[in-house]
Amino acid sequence: MASVTGRGDPRSGRTRLDDAVAQGLYDRMRVVAPAAFGAIERDRADDPARPFADTACGRLAGSLDAAGLRALGMWAHHWCMRFYDDDTRVGRRLVREIAGRRGLGWTVDEVRWMLGESERAGPTARDRFTLPLAAAGELPGVTDGGAGWRLAG
Repeated sequence: MASVTGRGDPRSGRTRLDDAVAQGLYDRMRVVAPAAFGAIERDRADDPARPFADTACGRLAGSLDAAGLRALGMWAHHWCMRFYDDDTRVGRRLVREIAGRRGLGWTVDEVRWMLGESERAGPTARDRFTLPLAAAGELPGVTDGGAGWRLAG
């Protein structure tokens, strides 16, 4: 069985993502980062009850194809995990909205990376597994055998 857990902490015994693969994920996230950060900042100053589609984050998400939406989700997930002590309510809403979308074509490497980010964030970060588990659920043959998420085969 191949693990789908994050890039890995060498102390945890988890599988590491290849450095080139991880760099590719970061490069994709950098493309959406300026627009994502701007949208989150605009939405932080706006009405939190506004329907998602009418928010800056909603308009950004609506303008992206599946690959762009996955990159936006990974960036927002990373931002929420890294800055969880700050006001990440808007970012968490964006993550939940992306987690609710089906058929985005998540890859095993994307899921591994997000799960690793979630594990490193620790239990104080509520909703830390929202997006990675939704994405993992779309991968063929994924099970949770009690010892963490694993791919069949």
